[in-house]
Formats: sequence, C-alpha cells, structure tokens
Amino acid sequence: MRRWPAYAAAAWSFAFAAMSFYWAAGGAVGAETLGNEIERLAEERDSGFVAELWVTAFLKVLGGLLALALAQPRWDVVPARALGIAGWIAGGLITLYGAGNFIQHGLMEAGAVDTPDDLGSEAVTWHLALWDPWWLLGGILFLLAAREYARR
Repeated sequence: MRRWPAYAAAAWSFAFAAMSFYWAAGGAVGAETLGNEIERLAEERDSGFVAELWVTAFLKVLGGLLALALAQPRWDVVPARALGIAGWIAGGLITLYGAGNFIQHGLMEAGAVDTPDDLGSEAVTWHLALWDPWWLLGGILFLLAAREYARR
C-alpha cells in the first residue's frame, strides 16, 4: 500500500490548521486574500469570528489525525470500515467545496456573476490562484488516501 497520499493529506491538514491557529491568535498576514468582510472581522477581532477560527483550526487538526489513521496498516481504535468511509466523506466534501468555489469564483472573474462587496474582486483573484486550488488539492489527497486505505 502506498501511504504517501495519507501523509500528504495530513501535512495539508496540519498546515491549514496552523494558518487558522495563527489567524485565531491575532495574526493578520494573508487575511486580505480571503475577502473584504473576513478581513474586517479579523481586524476588529470579532469574537464570533475568532471562535470560528479556533473551531476550524481544531477541525483541521482532526482531519490531519484522520489522514494519519488512514496511513496506518492497522489501527484498532476505530473500525476499519468506518475509518475508510470517513476518509471518502472528507475527501468528497473537501473536493466538492473546492470545485464549487473554483467554479463560482471563475464565473465572478469572467463577469458572468456579480462579485459580492463582502468578497471583493481582489479576493476573487486570490481564491482562484491560491485558496480554491488549495482546497482541491486537499480533497484529492484525502480521496487518494481513502482509495489506498480501501485497497488494503
């Protein structure tokens, strides 16, 4: 069994979690790439937004742990079938999210759909160049990890 997809998915998740922890702790670099409203909430240190950052950071850590579990030849804490299903679901949802955003932002960039003021055209470019491919990469890595796990 090839384990590199699971280790790559874990690295993706932990790197993504680190960004969320950084922003939750008050870091500001990169917030402008996410959208006007998100940047505003980050600058104001809106308590609901900060709480959301902490929650998403911990969820991303859980995703990384799921990916590491998919890399293990035998992990008895969670039934093998449930673990495999969790990997497929995570990969599918992340891929759909990335693909949906990529299509939506592409339509905005092409002028076929209006860009909301809360997002802003500069953030659309960042989403197309960085965030949407980043989500797609993570989803594909989880799907590959789930496939390799299922082959075992």
